[in-house]
Amino acid sequence: MRFGIFMAPFHPMAGQDPIAALQRDLETVQLLDRLGYDEVWIGEHHSAGTEIIPDPFMFISYAAPQTRHIKLGTGVVSLPYHNPLWVADRAFFADQLTRGRFMLGLGPGALPGDAAMIGISIEEQRSALEEDTDVLMRLLRAEGPVSHETSRYKLVEAESQYRPYRDGFDITVAAIASPTGPRIAGQQGIGLLSIGATSVDGFDALGYHWDVVEERAAEFNQTANRDQWRLVGPMHIAESRKQAIEDVKFGLNDWCHYTQKILAAPHFRAAGESFEERVAWVNETGLGVIGTPDDAIEQIERLEKQSNGGFGSYLMMDTEWANPVAQQRHYELFARYVKPHFQGVAAGPKRSEERAIRQHQELGDRVERAVQAATDAHFEGAAANQSES
Repeated sequence: MRFGIFMAPFHPMAGQDPIAALQRDLETVQLLDRLGYDEVWIGEHHSAGTEIIPDPFMFISYAAPQTRHIKLGTGVVSLPYHNPLWVADRAFFADQLTRGRFMLGLGPGALPGDAAMIGISIEEQRSALEEDTDVLMRLLRAEGPVSHETSRYKLVEAESQYRPYRDGFDITVAAIASPTGPRIAGQQGIGLLSIGATSVDGFDALGYHWDVVEERAAEFNQTANRDQWRLVGPMHIAESRKQAIEDVKFGLNDWCHYTQKILAAPHFRAAGESFEERVAWVNETGLGVIGTPDDAIEQIERLEKQSNGGFGSYLMMDTEWANPVAQQRHYELFARYVKPHFQGVAAGPKRSEERAIRQHQELGDRVERAVQAATDAHFEGAAANQSES
């Protein structure tokens, strides 16, 4: 299993210095790169004052030379806002600039205020995503010149002059509250990014969403690959549950207020008015974790079970519930204790330690006898030399 984060990014409440906020985002990506995380997905938003990266391609191009290994994805490009030809060009270009560390995530657009400002009907966005993804995939697969016209753009014998860095890049489509994402993933043979995976409705629908992917894949002669299924959920861990709850007093209320009073997206709305009610909403509904590494492991295992067959990546939603120091500690604890549990990288050292424990007495006794024998031989030899002289 791969691990990473989904970085919208959230910076509630509006009014803080955006330059400092974006610097924290960059430093978070750099931290995850050093800690061995696999991937980061960067959002696209244009309104509401809290999710403040308007162009994930630009952020990825800025972050790539300041990291070494971690893969960087658009999480997500709001495809109906853009001409598919230019999205194809930017995706190929980003893949080349990052030397193969780029991933492309697509969605209909999460903030209704974004669509309203450019005159796109909210009711049209999901059907537009299906249509536009089909056009985009024809361009990315270089199937020949593409001609297509909608109320939002017109393509005339269009094709990209670029190609991917090597073998292509991961392409995934977002699923939140509707079956649109699973339908597209199955039809196009691309990955699924379940952003609402741990919401109450989303958790219950996980198995159903993948059923839709497999049904559509069979219909269109595609392959449904669970390894390209990514689940997103919020999480903050500390050495104890008490400490984790204390940590999120920093920002949980602001984040919940944003989802309840500012973000016009009912499927992504926090519950509760008091801090205590909101902590309970996270922990008791299965939405996420405010707790310990063991709680995080239990949550991911629950998701594995609910998915009816497993998934490829778990992405923590980067929320700024805690202050930067506590948030850094959260990512360090997750890397130290949670990632190895699922990735198996600590199994070898653990077996080696257990073997050493089993052999401790025997090997210790042999070392002691060997040291004594060497000491005795030294003094016996010294005594013999002295007597000869």
